[in-house]
Amino acid sequence: MRLLTRYQRELGNWQVLQARTKDAAELADLGDAKIKDELAAEIDAIESELDRRDTEAMLSGQYDDEDAILAIHAGAGGTDSQDWAEMLQRMYLRWAETRGYKAEILDYSEGEEAGIKSVTIGIEGDFAYGYLRSEKGVHRLVRLSPFDSANRRHTSFALVEILPQVETDDEIEINASDLRVDTYRSAGAGGQNVQKNETAIRITHLPTGIVVTCQNERSQMQNKENAMRVLRARLLDLRRHEQEAELAEIRGDYVKAEWGSQIRSYVLHPYQMVKDHRTDYEVGNTQAVLNGDLDGFMESYLRSTRTPEAKA
Repeated sequence: MRLLTRYQRELGNWQVLQARTKDAAELADLGDAKIKDELAAEIDAIESELDRRDTEAMLSGQYDDEDAILAIHAGAGGTDSQDWAEMLQRMYLRWAETRGYKAEILDYSEGEEAGIKSVTIGIEGDFAYGYLRSEKGVHRLVRLSPFDSANRRHTSFALVEILPQVETDDEIEINASDLRVDTYRSAGAGGQNVQKNETAIRITHLPTGIVVTCQNERSQMQNKENAMRVLRARLLDLRRHEQEAELAEIRGDYVKAEWGSQIRSYVLHPYQMVKDHRTDYEVGNTQAVLNGDLDGFMESYLRSTRTPEAKA
């Protein structure tokens, strides 16, 4: 039913666009100078809509039309990196908001002095995973540190993980006997915010050693459901990586994936620039990017990963 609704909406959108194009062509044939400006604005709007649909046509991967799970982990750099991880969280929440996506924080670990150690966010919306998969990797920040009394320049790193949320349980089989479930009290800011009951959940998948936690909900059942969503996504991602590695090894070009070089740099000092090192796409308005203006980076990445047949 979900797929049917999506396809019906997509078909309806194409039909509306077709009708708008036909109407614009008929107005152009009239040659009326009075509606020249109005017609030009409509043509610009149609072209903009076609550009957006061209981007969506590149989202043809197996899970591109699924919801996503986004996880951010502070890396090397101490307090600065934890603050950077929180800046990234804000950036992606802003991006989701501008697209009309639903974003839900599933797990959250505060930093010791500022920022966050890690956060896991569920993002629901059309092609959420397809767009966000361009963000997977290490993000690097260069700035004058607000936590350095000498106001020196610091470089901070954070890791962004993007996982597809599988819709059905038959995609990934999880045996209850393979799970160890622990409960504990949720962390809080103190006072009345501290949970007196053990509502937080930690699930360990024994065969793989994958551990997921969830403590953001007040109900233990809700936390368990969210933790299972994340576990299912991580197991799917592990399976995909194993399949890709096996194929790459057969081809002779297998390279082990590790925490390594950044995919994107955000430079706030001595100059202002955000640059993606995979596509060389860059912008000078760093504040707009940190406020969620990521579409240019995402579209550039999608175009760079198109197959030669698709590009042709």
